[in-house]
Amino acid sequence: MNLLKLAAMAITASITLAGCTTNEFGERRPSRGLQGAAIGGAGGAGVAAVTGGNVVTGAAIGAAAGAVLGIVTEDRNRFEDRSGYRYYYDDRGREYRYEGRRRVFTRR
Repeated sequence: MNLLKLAAMAITASITLAGCTTNEFGERRPSRGLQGAAIGGAGGAGVAAVTGGNVVTGAAIGAAAGAVLGIVTEDRNRFEDRSGYRYYYDDRGREYRYEGRRRVFTRR
């Protein structure tokens, strides 16, 4: 039972620390890697606790897998200039922005 408490404290601490980060756009949100690690750690600990496995090992494996998955799926085509203009590039190199849910291609 002490391992379960330790894993819960570690997961709580990681979620708390992940909430304190600022991404490259100035937004106070955790990166996808940190989100994946927190969710994977919680999921791994939960699965290990239910199946009777080692909770700490399950949390570590889940956190590692979640971090890798979060980093791989992170949006890397989004940019923002000094004036706060947020723009994106598609796979053909064309610049676009969003107006609501609609993608609008721009010419700069």
